Amino acid sequence: MAMRSKPVRKSASGLSHYDASGRATMVDVSAKLPSARTAEASARIVMSAKVMAALPHNPKGDPFEVARVAGIQAAKRTAELIPMCHPVALSFVDISYALCEDGVTLRSEARTTAGTGVEMEALTAVSVAALTVYDMCKALDKGIEIRSIQLERKSGGKSGDYRRRGHPGAESSGREG
Repeated sequence: MAMRSKPVRKSASGLSHYDASGRATMVDVSAKLPSARTAEASARIVMSAKVMAALPHNPKGDPFEVARVAGIQAAKRTAELIPMCHPVALSFVDISYALCEDGVTLRSEARTTAGTGVEMEALTAVSVAALTVYDMCKALDKGIEIRSIQLERKSGGKSGDYRRRGHPGAESSGREG
């Protein structure tokens, strides 16, 4: 006997990932038209001067190159990790980093031409990249901190553009976080 699921309706709270009875549900994006969509996310990693000084000489290899590859792989698997995410054909994913006085800032960028956005892919990419940097450096200091994983900007789709307050161009975007 085949089970039939109830038609999905938005919850009374307006949250799209719950139906009217409160069940978690995947949003139906079948009526959305494909469009160019981009998202950028960032993570901050705080580490000691000892770890910062050892970065170029890490015996495990270049933590940032390994983190870049890990982040790209993670973005491609986001739908396997986050239950209600749609599998998205990614056009581009990359991770970059910038050394700071007390650590490093990682940034991810994800792009697609799909019917749904890539915010979760960008956030997953930068999160796994940050975890990879921790893994590559934890032998030197277990006190490394991963902070401020956040969406910096997104473009495309029905909801339009978003730029986090303080992100370059946020003042002119009309939407601030």
